[in-house]
Amino acid sequence: MAAQSSDGGLGGHSAIWLRSVRGAGSGRAALLLLGVLVLQTAFVLSCVGAFRQHTPHRIPLAVTAPTTRSADDAFYRLALLPGEPVDPRQAADEAAAREQIRDREVAGALVLAPHGTADLLLVAGGAGPLLAQELAAHVTAAEKPHGRTVRIRDVVPTAPGDPRSLSCFSLVVGWCAGSILCALVLAFGAGGRRARAHLAPAALGVLLLYSVLAGLLGALIAGPLLNAAPGNFWALWGLGSLLVLAVGALTLALCELAGMPGTGLALLLVVVLGVPSAGGVCPTELLPPFWRTIGPSLPPGAGLDAARSIVYFSGNGAGGPLRTLSVWAAGGAAVALLGGVLTSRSGAPAGRGRRRP
Repeated sequence: MAAQSSDGGLGGHSAIWLRSVRGAGSGRAALLLLGVLVLQTAFVLSCVGAFRQHTPHRIPLAVTAPTTRSADDAFYRLALLPGEPVDPRQAADEAAAREQIRDREVAGALVLAPHGTADLLLVAGGAGPLLAQELAAHVTAAEKPHGRTVRIRDVVPTAPGDPRSLSCFSLVVGWCAGSILCALVLAFGAGGRRARAHLAPAALGVLLLYSVLAGLLGALIAGPLLNAAPGNFWALWGLGSLLVLAVGALTLALCELAGMPGTGLALLLVVVLGVPSAGGVCPTELLPPFWRTIGPSLPPGAGLDAARSIVYFSGNGAGGPLRTLSVWAAGGAAVALLGGVLTSRSGAPAGRGRRRP
């Protein structure tokens, strides 16, 4: 009796299971699963490749010295370090060096002592404690053979709720992930089918509203609630809204251009390539060349750079990243709207070879 194929028997359950397996093994499902596997493998490769070793390259460092000769000697010592981990730049005095750090022009400053051999290294923990540690290690390595010692002073320390300077990174990743999910709901609808392209203006309007709310909630949690992002609340809210809008518009545009494969393209740009190269786990200056090059141009990297500028540097240095995010937002919105106009004129449903929902 147990083997009968009734709907309530074991045979019925087995038949349902077999039909599910056959459905999952259909051509389209198999392609989707293959795409997921490729993206997962690419993400693992990207993370491992980016974080497997620290390769500092030309970390900007201000150098101030009491005499021209001592400054030249310091430049020479730093320039001889193998692999060019430090890029020394001249500063008139300690005050000027501190200003360069606050303006995010340099990552630290070496202040040579006017008397004796005890020099001072100014670092900015808010830009990433790991970056400050690497800078201290290389400066010490350059100074020690010449009988000089280095005292380290953090002039931009991290917040009490953000000891490892990872809160901004977590905030940016959360904003990006939520934005992608929002765009997918808008692009394909709650039923899992792709929305018609002529609804792009409405989708962008909903995305704009979502961006404002997501930016607000993220800034509230990281700022007043957890005290992990003590910078200007209004600026952080604005940044979050712009980042969510940029990633969402990018995702909508790619879905408009390629349908379901556009989802994979969005994940590739934002998650697979964008997250490891953003400079959160490992500062951008310490990443291998490929990730160091692409990071600032992708939304997660630009968002993190702007977030740290707002939280720890009074907004200094945020202009470039904000312009980058604005380009992504405007470009994605323009592509989505243009695709909607073209589809409406042709009278065809969104996507090639797809039925109307």
